[in-house]
Order: sequence, then C-alpha cells, then structure tokens
Amino acid sequence: MNTFQDLGLQDNLLQAINDLGFTKPSEVQDKAIPILLQEETDLVALAQTGTGKTAAFGFPMLQKINVNSRTTQGLILSPTRELCLQITNELKLYGKYCKGLNVVAIYGGASITEQAKDVKRGAQIIVATPGRMKDMISRRLVDISKIEYSVLDEADEMLNMGFYEDITSILSHTPEDKSTWLFSATMPKEVATIAKNFMYKPQEITVGRKNESTSQVSHEYYLVNARDRYQALKRLADANPDIFSVIFCRTKRDTQKVAERLIEDGYSAGALHGDLSQNQRDLVMKSFRNNQIQMLVATDVAARGIDVDNITHVINYQLPDEIETYTHRSGRTGRAGKTGVSMVIVSKSEVRKIKSIERIIKKQFEKKDIPSGMEICEVQLISLANKVHNTEVNHDIDAYLGDINKLFKDTSKDELIKKFFSVEFSRFYNYYQKALDLNISVSNDEHKDSGNSVRYFINVGKKDGFDWMSLKDFLKEVLELGQDDVFKVEAKDTFSFFNTEKELQEKVLGFFTDFKYNGRFVNVEISENRGRKRERKRSGKRNDSNNRNDRKRFDKKVKHSKSGNFGTSRPRRSRR
Repeated sequence: MNTFQDLGLQDNLLQAINDLGFTKPSEVQDKAIPILLQEETDLVALAQTGTGKTAAFGFPMLQKINVNSRTTQGLILSPTRELCLQITNELKLYGKYCKGLNVVAIYGGASITEQAKDVKRGAQIIVATPGRMKDMISRRLVDISKIEYSVLDEADEMLNMGFYEDITSILSHTPEDKSTWLFSATMPKEVATIAKNFMYKPQEITVGRKNESTSQVSHEYYLVNARDRYQALKRLADANPDIFSVIFCRTKRDTQKVAERLIEDGYSAGALHGDLSQNQRDLVMKSFRNNQIQMLVATDVAARGIDVDNITHVINYQLPDEIETYTHRSGRTGRAGKTGVSMVIVSKSEVRKIKSIERIIKKQFEKKDIPSGMEICEVQLISLANKVHNTEVNHDIDAYLGDINKLFKDTSKDELIKKFFSVEFSRFYNYYQKALDLNISVSNDEHKDSGNSVRYFINVGKKDGFDWMSLKDFLKEVLELGQDDVFKVEAKDTFSFFNTEKELQEKVLGFFTDFKYNGRFVNVEISENRGRKRERKRSGKRNDSNNRNDRKRFDKKVKHSKSGNFGTSRPRRSRR
C-alpha cells in the first residue's frame, strides 16, 4: 500500500496529515485519491462507514480548488446535520495550511440568515444537508452554478431518508461538466439511478464487496420469545460490563420506551430519535461521546451521522424493515481499525431474516445463547476484581487507614475479600439467582395457543381495506404495542383474527370497549376456535351499526390508518 506521500498530495496537505497523526492511507483513500487527483472524472466509491471516505474525497477537492477565489467550487451533500458538521470540521483540519480556505456548513436547525452570510463572504466549499440546501437555492441565497466538484456522501443513506427529489433538484442547478463523486456503503437501485442520470462514465472502486460488512465486525444472533426481548437486552449488557453501544429500534416510540426502561433499571442510557429537539439531540450526543452514556438507543434515521470510533457493540433490538439497513447499523462498530460485535435479538418468526442478511453482507452469523444468571454474576465479579486490581491508589485515604485497620483487625484476608466483593456481587446474585433460561430453539413454536397467548376475533377485514400487514400495524398503533406483541394476524373478508400474549388480554379487551368511529363499533372478542362455532368472551355489549354511510366514513379512516394515524382524532382514555 502507498504512503500519503506516494498519492501525489501537496506539501501543505501532507503537513496537515502529519499533524493529525495519519500514518498510512486506508484502502478507499489509497484507491480514490490518485484517480481524483490525476483525472477529471466521475467516481462511484463503495466502502463501509468508518473507512475514511471523508479524506478520500476531501484531500483531492482541497488540492484542486482555487483558494484565492471566492467562487463556490465544491459542493458536498450529506444526510444529517451531524455528518455535515463532521465533514466541515475535518475539511478545515485537512486544509489548515491552505491560506484563504473557507468551508461553510449549511444545515437545518440553525439560522439560515447567518449561513447565507457565511456563504456570501466567499465559500469555496459548501457542505450541506439536502433539505436546507434546496431551501437556500429556492431563496437564491447560494449560487452553485459554477461548481466544479460535487460529492454525494453516504448516498444510500440520503436516498433511504427520502432525499431523492431534493438531490435531483439541487443537481439540476449545477453545471453539466462538473465532476461528481458518489460515496456509498451499499448500491441499491436508487443509487444506481443517480449514477446513471447525473454521472458520465464514472469510474468505480469497491473496498470489500458491495454491501459486504467490514471484516472487523463479528455477527451474532440470540433467539428468544418476543416477550423476553427486553430481558435479553439487559442480560447482554450485564454480560459485557465495559459495553459502549448503540441499540437500534425500528420506531421512535420503541426507542424512547427502551431507553426509559434501561434508565429506570439503573443503566446509563439515552434515546436518540426524531422527536427530540436539536438541543436535546446535541446534549445526548455530547454525553455519548464523553462516555457518560454507555447505551445509546436510536432509530436508524437519528443514528445516521454518528461518528464515534470506540463503539464496542451494536445491538439490533429489532431488525430493520429494509435488510440493507443492517449494513449501516453494524458499520457503527469496528471502526478505525478496532474490532466490534453486532448482536441481533430475534424471535422465531425473524430467523429467516438472518439468512437474508448473511447473503447480503457475505458473512455468517454465530448463533449464541443468552447468558444465564450465574454466568453473568461470574463475569461481573471478575470484571470488578480487574477494576480493583488496576485502580491507582489514592493516598489521600492514608490518614484513615488506622481506623479502617482497627475495624478489620479480626478479619482474615479471604474474609475481607469476600466482604468487599459481596457489596457488588450480591446485587447481581440476588437479581439473577432464580433467573429463567430465555433461550428457545428454532423448532419451538413460541406462539402456540396453549394458554400463553390469546386469539381474538375483530369485526373488520379485507372489505374495510385491511390485509394482514395493515391490520397488524393498525393494532400496534391504537394499542401502543411493540412489533412482536401482535402475531398470527389473519384477515378475512368481513372479519379477522389476531393473537397477543395472555398478559395483554385485559388491555386489548378494555381498549376496544365502546371503541367506535362515526357510529360504527369496532368489536374485539376472544375466539376459542378461529371463527366458526366460536365461543366468544365479549369485550362489551354493542350495537353494530351497518349503515352504509357509516361504512364509507369508516373506510376513509381505515385508509388513513395506513399512514399510521388511525384513530388519533379520537380522545384517548387515560390508562396505565
């Protein structure tokens, strides 16, 4: 592999590289920098998050622009505010010896007027999020009609976040003869479409294989019943005392709920999702970077742009809806030459997804067991012993040794050690001594109707606009349940069935008592034998109005539920 000196970089950039302590270029830097320096070409670079992509396009752009001109010559689009600021700061460090360099970050959540002033002072390079950039173009606050280089960083992330139209709109304001450099971890069809429509005969470099996970990350999965998912998460955390992790959930509600439960149970945790204000988000990320938060619970969108090199574990509390997203999640660990672990907690119905992910990332998962209570106690005890052994002595306590020695004068060394470690060990032992085995086998049916789950009849079906998936989403939404709390959903023409665990029976029946929309009751009853000749435990006496106008209004509401808003206009009862 080349050194940075071999890549053709100017002395002022090499001086900055030396200051930063970089020794050898990463693989993507080694492949991309010579091409971008020597040629005026479009480029598609496929490489995982954390492989040094910013330097791969940053150094060539800094070397090629004219710092003596105030014209905007380079545009870098990135998916999130955090990544936008990170790229901007890194470019300033790379170009610290480029006199006259002005790199400006444009992103939402800050004063658009101040950002416009910064650009007007003469920004050779603009780093922007697509939404804010499009807004500033429409207000004629920026001029990108003369740029020579455009970069789409984390292109797949931007498209996953719905920025396709923004990106195409922004690029339509740029010269056709510019060079476009696209950097992405994966190559879905949307990214390929961008490359086809906005690039001319791009050269392509790939670090590893397309969508492949980095070799620095090992992949594990743990099979549990859906109801035991949170307990499994706690055990995985307790079995790794020095864990510094990102925990991924699918929804904002689940993210907040899991974080709150972890905090209540004594873990140093925090939530990161789209409902937080920018100030709240900044505080959470500051605490995480300072290791004040060990377990950051996040949605996929909110986690984009997290750039912390020493994350030890990624835990998939729930698998993503899009399998390709797993590549981005696991890429949060195993960065900067360090190793990492990506863990997945799955229920039986999700095991098939593991095989799909294996095909995409070209890596095998190792099936592991959730540790037993006693295994966790042993790990915690040894961890505490190591911490005590490696602790530097604080000699300020010397003045108190006399009193302490008097207290323990009749205590043997072994007895003293036992007493000392029992202070911490007893807490775990008392909690875990009667802990159940959470592991299940693939052959087990975790949702057999054998007293552990309840099957319900509901008087809506396909004629109301529901299939099994939209009905499941509706039930999760109105009942405020998790992804795996509703299962065995079966949609018929005019009625349907679904299951929950038995402990949710009271909540389900209670919620659907007198639940109606525009005069039409939605009835839920317990079904003993899946429909015909069923015995039902009714959730309440109701008169079911089949008025055609009511049905039409109900149909509209059902269609609205597909966007996740069914029933939100109805005043909610306060319930715990």
